Amino acid sequence: MGTHRTQRQLAAIMSVDVVGFSRLMGVDEEGTLEALKRLRQTIVSPQVAHHQGRIVKLMGDGAIIIFSSVVDAVSAGIAIQQAMNDFNNEISFEHTITMRIGINLGDVILEGKDIYGDGVNVAARIQELCTPGGIALSATAYEHVNGKVNADFVDVGERVLKNITRKIRVFRWPDTQTTESPPRLSLPDKPSIVVLPFDNMSNDPDQEYFADGVVESLTAALSRIRSFFVIARNSAFAYKGRHMNIIDIGRELGVGYLLEGSVQRASGKLRITVQLVESTTGAHLWAEKYDGADSELFDLQDRITEQVAGALQPSIQKAEIDRATRKRPHDMGAYDYAMRAIRHVWMQDQEESAVALKLLEKSLAIDPDYPLALALSAWCWAQHSVYNWTDDIESAKTRALHLAEKAAAFSSDDPLILSVLGVVHTFARNHGTARIMLERAIKLDPNAAWALSRLGWLEVYADRPEAAFQHFEHAIRLSPLDPMNFNNLVGIASAHQISGDYSASANLFERALMERPNAFWIYRNLAPALLAAGRREDAEAAKNHMLKAYPAMTIKRFKDAMVFSPKTLEGMAVYLRKLGIPEE
Repeated sequence: MGTHRTQRQLAAIMSVDVVGFSRLMGVDEEGTLEALKRLRQTIVSPQVAHHQGRIVKLMGDGAIIIFSSVVDAVSAGIAIQQAMNDFNNEISFEHTITMRIGINLGDVILEGKDIYGDGVNVAARIQELCTPGGIALSATAYEHVNGKVNADFVDVGERVLKNITRKIRVFRWPDTQTTESPPRLSLPDKPSIVVLPFDNMSNDPDQEYFADGVVESLTAALSRIRSFFVIARNSAFAYKGRHMNIIDIGRELGVGYLLEGSVQRASGKLRITVQLVESTTGAHLWAEKYDGADSELFDLQDRITEQVAGALQPSIQKAEIDRATRKRPHDMGAYDYAMRAIRHVWMQDQEESAVALKLLEKSLAIDPDYPLALALSAWCWAQHSVYNWTDDIESAKTRALHLAEKAAAFSSDDPLILSVLGVVHTFARNHGTARIMLERAIKLDPNAAWALSRLGWLEVYADRPEAAFQHFEHAIRLSPLDPMNFNNLVGIASAHQISGDYSASANLFERALMERPNAFWIYRNLAPALLAAGRREDAEAAKNHMLKAYPAMTIKRFKDAMVFSPKTLEGMAVYLRKLGIPEE
């Protein structure tokens, strides 16, 4: 009996991505799609063919391309980027298309016409570090091209890449220190700031979560000051482990100021060092050191918030700063466990959620009335219901609602808690109540990117795709580098699905899966979208992925978990039946 042997090959993998695709689609959907089609036909495909490459996969806003030679891959990439100036001369400024290109040399697995493997993932992650209009190479690719192409690449050091266990050294072209900088996001019409990840200066690396917690709290407090524009914490944490030029960070995020610092915690004592930097010049405006017992953490955070607010806008009222404080736990131990849980909660992964719940149980065992721990627990249980992680969906919804309402009873003016309550009511199909909670959260915190995203989802569930697009775009602007933006992509894809644009929908679902490959729940949406788009073979593959994650999936289980309108659910179910999914 023969055995199947996996087909592998060493290849230069190119990942191409359109910068600000969601914004471009929001400005002019049809015009953007037409421009991308013309770009592919007149520049990308001809250059790929000229350099003996092959386009393996096309997404709505990018592509995966392989070459047998790294030199050919880099030469093609440079030719494509250099041709973009002439291409954009024929397009109005607001419709300008800019691309990032990442190239890696690695082993790939060939599966039909598609490719998989770590080499592909590294190329995609390197592309995210690329400057708009440029190219980024892994060290392995750079070794094969150095001195063989007419381009100077700058070493930007080792980087921590999402879902890649090892650090990857990255080289970029052009050198942003010596060439004209790419266009920056326009600055908001009010003071704008990002709180960057603080360095953990403690001897114990396990205290990393504590430094992250300080950043979380400062971001939340500043966000609630209505006269500020504050980048959401998830985008700020995209810079964790990366050492970038302050001016580049300000340009990428579109903010005027950055707050950076460090935290040292040992033997019950605490030291927080912070400095405020102007992003356009890199000038340091002030620096301060705060010392105290770790039990005084919240008082120190209040002082930092007050100083930052005063530096950005001296006329700000003390009362507005006071409104920004959250209800605090009675015990630092409860705070510690909740901070440890946060990163697991936001992964939206079944195993990560289980880890989070165990930590939150410990937090609530110490302080049963701690609103943050109650709210995060509610969100975990809500995920269990909507992502088919439990057989008893109604019980998970009930538990989530109970925890969220208990959190709100103790802290009725916390935007995060109101957002969780809005999400839980959404999943319970109490859409009117959900809208009130989410809109109140945004009124309290105009920078609540997650609340805006959830309002987008609420519009999706109400079959109002145009309104949904606006909320998702706003959320992405507030948090442009957010690892959770894959969820916004799923929301935009779902809005396209509802509007009947199945091709765009399927492309965006696939893009979201590239961002978060372990979000298997997306296959429940992708499989029917692919079939509706006429991609039968791809739809069957997506169905198989879905059944691998959900072997007991039925139409009934699908409808019980999902929150779309009955009309939309039945529209999806039609295609699931055609794919052979049983009724019950």
